[in-house]
Amino acid sequence: MLATLLDSSPERRTATFKVFHHVYSPDGKTLLTDWDAKQLADFALRNEAGKTLLTDWDAKQLFPHHRGIFYGFSRVTYDGKQADIWHCTKGTHQLFKKSEALEACPDKAREKMEIAWNGNDGKTFATEHRELTVYKKPGGTMIDFVSTLVPTHGTVKLDGDPQHAGFHFRAAKEVAASTKGETYYLRPDGKGEPGKFRNWNQNKPESAESKQSINIPWKALSMVVAGKRYTVLYMDHPANPKPARHSERDYGRFGSYFVAEATPEKPLTVRYRLWIQDGEMTVGQAAAKAAEFVEPMKATAK
Repeated sequence: MLATLLDSSPERRTATFKVFHHVYSPDGKTLLTDWDAKQLADFALRNEAGKTLLTDWDAKQLFPHHRGIFYGFSRVTYDGKQADIWHCTKGTHQLFKKSEALEACPDKAREKMEIAWNGNDGKTFATEHRELTVYKKPGGTMIDFVSTLVPTHGTVKLDGDPQHAGFHFRAAKEVAASTKGETYYLRPDGKGEPGKFRNWNQNKPESAESKQSINIPWKALSMVVAGKRYTVLYMDHPANPKPARHSERDYGRFGSYFVAEATPEKPLTVRYRLWIQDGEMTVGQAAAKAAEFVEPMKATAK
């Protein structure tokens, strides 16, 4: 979703202050992320000038700063300034600039885009080059997310907390409204109880729950949307900054964050992978896909 503040209005600012990505079920029929069909259709309408007409943001939307696949940090510092590129308060926002690559074939689609990270004064302090590659695979959909953040000058420090920083997935609004009691998380140590979730606690970093929520190579959300169960497997590449502190919610928002710095000479690149499938997964199945993310299968021909 690329509509920008430049095409928006103060009333619609909340709907346009960050770039995010929707996810459909593997058959392409069910929207698994957090806008309903009417909002999505309204968002896609175009006027005579070719600019996007934006629907009014749903006043009942729960935590509207969480949406789809998204990446940002609530505590960013640079040049003695602070910016919240997560809630996008004051003048802070992400601004889509251009597509750097766009390609598709029956089993694969790829887009690379340039996104400006703008501070409270509206000026760009870093440029993100974000690439998503989506693969149609037997049994599901695989999404690779790669982001490289290049500061315009000086050092940019990224920080936040488990709920408001990093790379996250937010499930359809229906999960929050009616099916969150059926949500459960699958983790390396097993299947969690429906309606229960874990979080790294910055006030109790030595607690058992915090220790179970740090540097996890993968975890999976199992949720019910439109009367059907789906699984979203989240994989964190070991080359990403660590420690990675994870968080979960029963309404289907989950992910992890880290603290890191970037400079023009040393940009920050991160890699994540999502796997989306119908039905449930086992620990063994999830672990195998996470291992493949780290060490891809090698093919030879003879």
